[in-house]
Parts: sequence; structure tokens; C-alpha cells
Amino acid sequence: MASAQYLVGIDLGTTNTVVAFCEIQDDLSNSPVELFEIDQLVGPGEVVRKPLLPSFRYHPAQQQVSDSDLTLPWENEPVKGDIQNLIIGEWARELGAKVEGRQVSSAKSWLSHTAVDREDDILPWAGAQDVEKVSPVIASASYLNHIRQAWNHRHHYNKLEDQDVVITVPASFDETARKLTLQAAKLAGLPKVHLLEEPQAVCYDWYARHKETASQELSQVPLILVCDVGGGTTDLSLIEAKHDDEELVLNRIGVGEHLMLGGDNLDLALAHMAEQRFNESKKLNAASLTKLIQQTRKAKEALLSEDAPSEMKITMLGSGSRLIGGTKSIALSKSEVHQIALEGFFPQTEFGELPDKKRSAVVEFGLPYVSDPAVSKHVSEFLHLHQEVSREALNDGSDPAIPVGLLLNGGVFNSELVTRRIVDIVENWKGTPISLLSNPHPDWSVALGAVAFAKARRGLN
Repeated sequence: MASAQYLVGIDLGTTNTVVAFCEIQDDLSNSPVELFEIDQLVGPGEVVRKPLLPSFRYHPAQQQVSDSDLTLPWENEPVKGDIQNLIIGEWARELGAKVEGRQVSSAKSWLSHTAVDREDDILPWAGAQDVEKVSPVIASASYLNHIRQAWNHRHHYNKLEDQDVVITVPASFDETARKLTLQAAKLAGLPKVHLLEEPQAVCYDWYARHKETASQELSQVPLILVCDVGGGTTDLSLIEAKHDDEELVLNRIGVGEHLMLGGDNLDLALAHMAEQRFNESKKLNAASLTKLIQQTRKAKEALLSEDAPSEMKITMLGSGSRLIGGTKSIALSKSEVHQIALEGFFPQTEFGELPDKKRSAVVEFGLPYVSDPAVSKHVSEFLHLHQEVSREALNDGSDPAIPVGLLLNGGVFNSELVTRRIVDIVENWKGTPISLLSNPHPDWSVALGAVAFAKARRGLN
């Protein structure tokens, strides 16, 4: 085995997969960390390099695509047990929005879903009758395998399997989900990888960007809440910032439970609203709803942005002989999306308000989402359960003990609107302003932090 020449961090995300790396050199602490742009199909035979690899698979029907349509810059070697004709990345995401029952999404959420056999061929869930299915482990392995082949295509003499690779997982992943992640990596040709919890990776990224000033910046911030709202999960962690002999030490003192709650839930809520307008009393089947979710996801991202349009159009194609005549369109307005996102998922709540757990959890596509989508209530519950350690860290007699620092991660916080809301919520609980630690890149902070962690493992801060 060749000696490692690179440190590589892989954020194997629910919605997007991101890879960062740096070269191992004598002055490793100053070795620049870069994003690895991933070759992927964006159309028939059209390959583009992008920093985000959408974590989507598409299983084409027979004769739907030709061999030339699937041509990548390398000779594709599928994971053992995977199907032969497979599309991964942006084109897979786009095709899934147009063709029903052939897309695999949220593979990471399936890895942690204890109610199914995660090594059984169950995806795509609610797939078309003629579609070949794979397990959540194989699906996860296929993304890692795609990354390995893309890397090796451009690093002939420094193959990914020979590098120092860190793969991130949610802090809420149980031991089985972590083992399955390692199994997926092994299937992808990466037998030796290190796992790192995502909230820790976010902290490593922040520290790497602030290492010269971190001690001063956190001198009055003894307790930090890390709130990571990804595509399919929410992870909450508490970090204590201590100064031992004038040296800053960050210790994790609290980890939340696994929460099947994230941006996907918001996409689903918007899709249900659109569904009612399209069909009124008639419900869509799971495959059609999947198709609708792809459009509401795009609408959400646009309408929560800083320069959002007043509305976005959602179109549903007809089927069968009425393909043209049956086409319908509706509009989602900015105010509607803001109402659902802020009041449904980030409502202004009191500290004592906890999630409603009396109702049975909503289950869509086999995945058990939390019954109450209010992220603010789940944060309240998490802090309520960690009052003792929080008081010890704050050491100021405050009651309730609310963190004085907040570090946000996940695509939902690309929206300044959502970021401002969660800051307002925590400040209202505390009664005084808190420190929002900067994260200029919530989509790839985890991957960058994984590389910073790899540097730290080699004795560098």
C-alpha cells in the first residue's frame, strides 16, 4: 500500500455529498484545504465537475438510455451487488423529478432506520414494478464508489484507497448505522477510513478558520449549541469551551437523539400543500409524490433566498394519453413558504414548550419522521435534558441554562431568514444576546472540518 499523500474528508450527506482534501506536506497546518469537484452526468453523455454530488440514484428502464448516455471519464466499475446501468448525481436528481418510481434518495436516513433490513433490496421505495432495487448499504456504497473512481481518474498515482480518508456521520447514528457506513465504504473500495461525527466536524472547521483568534473569541462563550439541520436529520450537540493554562479546549458534553427531521420534511410539507391544490380530495401515490417533492425542493430554496421571487411555478404532467391536456400548474408564493418554514418548522416558542409526541410519527416512503416538525421545540427539549451539564459549563447560576454561543450548519441555514429566526428563538429563551459563530459555507463545512480533524489527528491544531 502506497503512503498517503492527501488528507480527504467526505461528507456523505442525505441530500448532497461533498469532498474536501489537502496535500500532506511538511507545513501541514498551512496546507490549503480545497473542495474536490466531482465529475457527474448532468444530461445524456454530458459530464460536468461540481463541488456537490447530489446523493441521488436513478435506475433507468430498459432502452431508456444508451451506453453512450452513461459514459463517464472512467470505465465504470459498479459496487458488488449493484445494478449495471446506473445514474448518480445531478442527472439522477433531475430524471427522478420527471420519471416516477426510479429514483433512490435519502440513503443515509435509510441506514439509520431500524424498522427495515438495511441490507435488503428495498430502494427505490415504492419503485416501479420493473425497477431493480438495492439496499441502503449498496446505495450508500455507490456514492462513495463514484467518488473513489472520480478521484482515481485524476490521481492515477495517489488513489483514494491509499489516502487518509475521514467519512462523517450524524452524531445520532447508533453503532449499527456506523458499522453499516464502514461496510458501505469497504464495498466502495475504501477499507480503511475514519468516522467523525458531523457536529464535531463543524467545530473543527470553525476552529481551523479562527485558530489565531479562537481563544479570544470564545473567552466569554463557555457553552456552544451546535445545531445541524441537514436534509433528513437534525443533530444537536453541546460544546464546552474551556481555557486550561490559557489554551482553548473544546469538549463535547451533550449529544441529542437521532431526529428524523430536516429539510426533507419541509419539502414534503410543501409537496402536500401542492398536492391538495392539484388533486383536492385525491391523494397522489408515493411515486408521484416523489416527483412533486423534487419541484417543491427547488421552490423552497428559491423562495427562502435573500433575493427571492414573489412566487414559483409548480407543474405536474398528465399521464397516459392525456400527457399534454392533463398538465396542471400551480404557484407557491414566497409568503406561503415563509409561513410553513418559519411557523411550521422554526416557530417562536417558549423554552418550556416541548415536542408533541402523543401523535404517531408520520411515515412517508417507509421513513419515520418525528411527529412534531417544530425544530425549536426539539432544541428546547434537548437543552431541557442537558440542564445539569449546561449549568456546570456556564457556572453563572443562570436558570434556565441556555448556551451563549450558537453554531449552525446544514443547507437550511443558507437562508438568512431561517438563521435569524433560530438566533431570535435562543436569545428570547436566554433573555440576552448570544454569539452566532460564523459558518460561511453550511453546505460544505462538514467536509472541510473532516480534513481539519485529519490534520489534528497528526498532532496539528
